[in-house]
Amino acid sequence: QVQLVESGGGSVQAGDSLRLSCAASGPLSSTNPIAWFRQTPGKEREFVAFIRWSSDITYYADSVKGRFTISRDNAKNTVYLQMNSLKPEDTAVYYCAASQSYSSRYFAQSAYEYWGQGTQVTVSS
Repeated sequence: QVQLVESGGGSVQAGDSLRLSCAASGPLSSTNPIAWFRQTPGKEREFVAFIRWSSDITYYADSVKGRFTISRDNAKNTVYLQMNSLKPEDTAVYYCAASQSYSSRYFAQSAYEYWGQGTQVTVSS
């Protein structure tokens, strides 16, 4: 069973940076894609960033492009989300997600079978 554990959330001021971590365990292969989503109360969970486990292929939501960077450390089975120039609208619970196979709908929740418990990020102005 794949398990994902997020960490690194917190409360910061606008313009600050945070780095989220997603520690993965279980039967993940080198081709498993990993993504970050976020959700605010009353809204759908939205795609943030994506990375193929064994490559440097990455995709980002337009709202975070140029400010967020997704990366992975295969030796540690960990995926990171470096968030710079944070804005109040980035406030959300951030979730890490993994799939057993790549989907062209990498931006959709339905493409992922495994989810972490989420970590809260709060950005104040």
